[in-house]
Amino acid sequence: MVMQCAEVWREISNYLDDQVDPGLRAAMEEHVRGCKHCTAVLIGTRNVVQLYGDERMLEVPLGFSQRLHRRLEEGMPRRRGNALGWMMALGFAALLLLSFEVGNSSQAFGPPGLRSEMARSGIHIPADLVVVAVGDGRIFHVPGCKFIHDKDKLQTMTAGEALRAGYAPCVRCLKKYLSERKSIGPMEAESARLEQDPD
Repeated sequence: MVMQCAEVWREISNYLDDQVDPGLRAAMEEHVRGCKHCTAVLIGTRNVVQLYGDERMLEVPLGFSQRLHRRLEEGMPRRRGNALGWMMALGFAALLLLSFEVGNSSQAFGPPGLRSEMARSGIHIPADLVVVAVGDGRIFHVPGCKFIHDKDKLQTMTAGEALRAGYAPCVRCLKKYLSERKSIGPMEAESARLEQDPD
């Protein structure tokens, strides 16, 4: 199984939590061995998880922030601003704010696109579709999905209940509902059926 960088990034958290099946793990490890960028992403993500998970917090002595602030002020040159300097700073700030607004405007560069497969909402999934979710998990699946972890902790519910409870749809078994098109053709339906039932 050959993986693309985006697929590796999408599963990096599950990989670090040891929540991927052995085949996917092997494919990810093979890709990371040959991709410097994905190796850096993996190492960086692992470091962030370790830093946030480290319970050793450094407590600074009482009055430290005041002393630090005073020392920093002592090292700064004292200058008084004039009207021209303030106007230039204000003009620069306005220009910077305007450039951010234009850059963030989705209509300035065309219709907004989704950032990743995981960003897909479940609005096209029928609310009465029966789905399953792991009680302490984050994703809901169609019953029988081969990507379900902790199958002994499954809860059955409707898709509407799962969405209201904060679960996200599995992008593999619910792919046909997550496509940008509102309807799917016979080829896509057959492909989705085969993905769910490989036998």
